[in-house]
Amino acid sequence: MSAAAIAFSTPADAPRWQRWLVFSPGARIVFFAVTMAILGFAAHAVVASLGWTAKTAGPLHFALALLAVELLPALIAYAILVKAIERRRLRELALRDVPTFGLGGFAGGLVLFSAVVGLLWLLGSYHVLGTNPHADWLPQVLVAGIGAGIAEEIITRGVLFRVAEEGLGSGWALLISAVFFGAAHIANPGATLWSSAAIAIEAGILLALLYLVTRSLWTCIGLHAAWNIAQGTIYGIPVSGTHADGWLVSSRSGPDWLSGGAFGAEASVVALALCSLCSVALLVVAWRRRLFVPPCWRRR
Repeated sequence: MSAAAIAFSTPADAPRWQRWLVFSPGARIVFFAVTMAILGFAAHAVVASLGWTAKTAGPLHFALALLAVELLPALIAYAILVKAIERRRLRELALRDVPTFGLGGFAGGLVLFSAVVGLLWLLGSYHVLGTNPHADWLPQVLVAGIGAGIAEEIITRGVLFRVAEEGLGSGWALLISAVFFGAAHIANPGATLWSSAAIAIEAGILLALLYLVTRSLWTCIGLHAAWNIAQGTIYGIPVSGTHADGWLVSSRSGPDWLSGGAFGAEASVVALALCSLCSVALLVVAWRRRLFVPPCWRRR
């Protein structure tokens, strides 16, 4: 297996204290988390001063406030981590990759979730009740699509998976980032231990493998954003438990293990099965290309 894909390596001439307190995987993860928290407080203060979170604020202003608080702290903190600590180019977020990896991931996300809905419809669980051409879709696209897609991928795949992989190798990084991603959704409306486990397996593993194969966060961002947009804005299904007004007015019936229940189709065995098949395909690709990074103690 090869370690050539690792984005950052500790400088050979770094003193011992810097190796532990600045450049180690744990130190960089903590640095990112603290920086993002500070920037998050600042973003909250700014949007509050603009009145975007007031009860009188319109839906678009409120959505922009959520987008700013969700997106900017993660994006800026990641840029500081890469530029100030790792001192390298942001190759995994190179803008030149948006038309290829980004749009490819977006198209894949639309197809994948449409396949989930298609199977639920064939199984008699998904029902279209009508259309809603006046759906307030822009706030949903901004927050659940763009905001969640970029911020959550930076945190989970850009920081947690990538940095953990440098020390523990791809296998442990895959497990840790997937468990974290599932646990991060446990407080969502309608969430259960099953829904968090499903999210960890179907999305946490799939998106980490997607990053492992492409080494581009844009692929993960595109798929993540398209999945959420298709689920809520197009098919009218709750996004990780959050109500969404879609262009299609829909309902789901049957047992929760099939329909996903109040959490949405992400908690359905159909989504779990289809995403797991995609993960197996990516796993085969990664294994054949020898893309798995071994733990640091095996690279010496």
